[in-house]
Amino acid sequence: MWSWVAHRVTGVLIFFFLFAHVIDTALVRVSPEAYDETIEIYKNPIVSVMEYGLVAAILFHALNGLRIVAVDFWEKGPRYQKQMFWIVMGIWVVLMAGAAYPILNHAFREVFGS
Repeated sequence: MWSWVAHRVTGVLIFFFLFAHVIDTALVRVSPEAYDETIEIYKNPIVSVMEYGLVAAILFHALNGLRIVAVDFWEKGPRYQKQMFWIVMGIWVVLMAGAAYPILNHAFREVFGS
């Protein structure tokens, strides 16, 4: 049940990110200066942490979506859905660990001045 809730929540979060992304990218047509100011706002450690959260949401949503497809279209899927969930979580943790340094390195460099 929690994977169902997390799948919906991550889907909504991704939708809102895409909405905001379209809006801020559209600013370049209205006012290049406003676009540049918006991009400068994004260059801070808090946004880097939010980017890591976005990667977490996208990866979970994608991997869990593949699990849902397997449950729906594989005849043995419902029997193995719990095991597939834990496999998805394991893959997700490994991928998030791999994404931590490239994404958060910039944030910590800004905070600690390295």
